[in-house]
Amino acid sequence: MCGIGGYYGHDPRLKQDILELMNACQCHRGPDGQGVFTDEGVGLSHRRLAILARESGAQPMTSADGRYTIIYNGECYNYLPLRAELEAAGVHMRTDSDTEVVLEGFATYGSAFFDRMDGMWGVAIWDSVDRVLTLSRDHFGIKPLYIADLSQQMDAPSTQGPNIVFASELKTILATGLVARRADDRTVYRYLAFRIHEDNPRTFFRGITRLMPGEMVTVSEDGIEYSSYTSLKEELRAAAQINRPLDAETVREYQERLVESVRERLQSEVPVGTSLSGGLDSTTVALIINQMLSQGADRSTSAVGARQNTFSAVFPGSLNDEERYVDDALAACEGHVQAHKIYPSADQFKNDMVDFVRTQEEPTISTGPYAQYVVMREAAKSVTVLLDGQGADEMMAGYIPYYFVYFRQLRAQGRHAALAAEVARSADVLARLGRFTAMDKVRRRRPVHAHTLFNQDFAQRYADERMDVVRDNLKERLIQDLFHNSLPSLLRYEDRNTMRFSLEGRVPFLDKDTVKFLFSLSDEAIITSGWNKNVLRRAVAGLVPDSIRLRRNKIGFTTPEDEWFRRIKGEIFDILSSRSFGQRPWFNQAEVLKTFDDFINGRNDASTMLFWRLVNVELWARIYLDSDDLGADLDAGHDARDLSEHGKFLPPDAHTPLEANEGKQLDIVLPDGTVSRRYPLQTEKFSADSDMDTEITRYVTDFFKDLESLGDEDDRVATQGRRWNLTVSEKIIAIMQGRSWFVWEVKPSFAAKQLSKCVTRTPAGIGLGDPVTMQLAIDEAGLGRILYAAAGSVVGKLRGKKGVFYDLAGANVRAIDGPTEYSVYPSNVSAKLPPKDPDAVAQHLTAIIREAVPESFRDTFDGVVVMDANDIGRNVLGLHAGLSAEHYELQFADNPLGQGSQQTPMAVVFDRDEM
Repeated sequence: MCGIGGYYGHDPRLKQDILELMNACQCHRGPDGQGVFTDEGVGLSHRRLAILARESGAQPMTSADGRYTIIYNGECYNYLPLRAELEAAGVHMRTDSDTEVVLEGFATYGSAFFDRMDGMWGVAIWDSVDRVLTLSRDHFGIKPLYIADLSQQMDAPSTQGPNIVFASELKTILATGLVARRADDRTVYRYLAFRIHEDNPRTFFRGITRLMPGEMVTVSEDGIEYSSYTSLKEELRAAAQINRPLDAETVREYQERLVESVRERLQSEVPVGTSLSGGLDSTTVALIINQMLSQGADRSTSAVGARQNTFSAVFPGSLNDEERYVDDALAACEGHVQAHKIYPSADQFKNDMVDFVRTQEEPTISTGPYAQYVVMREAAKSVTVLLDGQGADEMMAGYIPYYFVYFRQLRAQGRHAALAAEVARSADVLARLGRFTAMDKVRRRRPVHAHTLFNQDFAQRYADERMDVVRDNLKERLIQDLFHNSLPSLLRYEDRNTMRFSLEGRVPFLDKDTVKFLFSLSDEAIITSGWNKNVLRRAVAGLVPDSIRLRRNKIGFTTPEDEWFRRIKGEIFDILSSRSFGQRPWFNQAEVLKTFDDFINGRNDASTMLFWRLVNVELWARIYLDSDDLGADLDAGHDARDLSEHGKFLPPDAHTPLEANEGKQLDIVLPDGTVSRRYPLQTEKFSADSDMDTEITRYVTDFFKDLESLGDEDDRVATQGRRWNLTVSEKIIAIMQGRSWFVWEVKPSFAAKQLSKCVTRTPAGIGLGDPVTMQLAIDEAGLGRILYAAAGSVVGKLRGKKGVFYDLAGANVRAIDGPTEYSVYPSNVSAKLPPKDPDAVAQHLTAIIREAVPESFRDTFDGVVVMDANDIGRNVLGLHAGLSAEHYELQFADNPLGQGSQQTPMAVVFDRDEM
């Protein structure tokens, strides 16, 4: 896998330094080598990620006769038989690379050779005799290729013949400075309104287009000509007319073809792994490889090694977590696997958001591809090639809407009995779709239509735009989604996510001959008796666990987006309320903010996918339209912050001893006139291995050393002879007591998942509205008591009483804490019970601190307070001091410690009379 770029034409700006710039912009696509080639009016650039023929496959590569020069991004999986055919025809090969096979195949057969290739590619070939540049993209568009006609740019000089630049990535073309950074408003509209954006050649950038799957471009002095080198779509339509019955023989043949496709995609001289989501498709790929390993290592599995590396994103406690199915797949691998689980979080997403948007180059329809992004970041530490199950959904009706297409087809065919049977047998699948619509109606949520959030002029300009889909022909709809509506976006997500971390992604389901065979089967191979992917389910019987093979509640490779957006709602609101968002020509900012507030408070049926599209377009515009630095941080590797560790190694904010946190005050005047001076103590991060006595005593004694050496007259007046206490965050007490668990360590039960759905989530937090925190409540109080409290809460609400649930469940349940957005690690990714016996903790700490502090401060030491404080409220949980809990809560009315990167979970607090 590589990155290519280049130019054609006599524009005086087209010269070799453009090629060097292109290579610099795409070094993440090819860290193993680079090269350039120039001829009169032509330039080619190449960055190489060496997978095959690592020693001999350098590019650009020129044919033996000097006529043709190629730059090639991709793999040709059937290059060995093609090579043998070329050699039989008298072609002499100088290397063992697939690149040379493509080069000599084109030299021998012309562009017809592309249709004989099975693989993925974006390729450019220069013919120095006929002076023709040929660009080509693979049959399914697995690998990208973009082109810009410079004659359409306002500042283009007048020259003879066409002038173009092309590249594997959009940012590479933009970085040349030859194409103005302007949005294609029509594409923006179609994305915001219909969630589509790669169904045609237009990109989000005016003047830059993409080659479509199976498309070829020739550029010469005669102009620019677009054509298709393949008739694959027509071949699929013809295959669909064969209507071969699904029987044991066809199932066996499909199985053999799929296994061979996986085998071909294991060809590599670098380590190969597998992306495992827990779904049927990726599990099938992983277990086919596992079967090969079990049958004995051979050359085809040499790059896999003795144990297959799998990489999975899991979301413990979230409603869409797939870890159970991942574990079932791993168990089926019977020891031939090295599993890597990645735990993406909302806070990690918030930190990664800009780089993720920059990486993708064009907006994504949801945050789902971010799960893939973090998987690829982790996978790059162990492998260079990664296989996954992409494409199976679009060829075997993997999404619920395909059922309705099939139902309409049966109705149009007059097959009413078959229609009735299919609807009945699909009832459980369809019920899940209807459940959410029904819940919105029961809750009287206001429907939200995307166009109401658009700028009025923008909406009116594109009011006639439509999303055309095939509605009553299943295989025709699959063809449409394979080449236009669905798969192109997914393939772009995968290309950018893999290449961002210098990985090659391979997709065994997208073998063109296997796809043609699949389309030759009857529709029952796709959907029958309520089962989609029927031929695949039958083909992997005995290989894939039935918990996965016979599963009907497909989730997909996504994120818990709804939970995340509620958690990082502050960040989302900041983006939507920003000045730049309000000045874009696309949005009605006031309506967007009102709709987002209603969404957070459960007053409308808006989905997070809608808000993500708005946020994504805004961030995309900031990066690609507003910013001068398109590649910021992209090719320098991820920065020093190890975001995959959820901020574990992030340094705290800078803090000067004896000073308040930024934006806070040292002093607060209480209602009785007392002035309290709060000195925050910055600490290291705590864990269950931290010794409470040693750690807390150390920070307190260090404070008094700083007070003596750094304190001024104001500090002396505020502290000498004054009553003082130590206030400690309950979070660090719970952590050091081992009463805090990472969210992925808690396995919510069925009861926890169901009960958490009944909890109202407020803008302030989620409370027990998360299966993880609900499971802690069940563990702490018992399921019976939680059910009793829930029933009492219902009765209480009918009588107008609030807080009944917590009165019945108990104080410990009330104090359960979930992960909080702005908290420092590990509180940002953990759920916590309240400290055990906090009064006893306060008493114990009071005794050891009194012995440790300077003698002059012992008599005025009031004691220790264990407090739960945040920006919303404060609550004393443990107290061994002389005044009331209310007094100490008032001392922290403005939350002087903060909750996150300040890393100040304790404060030494002095009281004095009113100044």
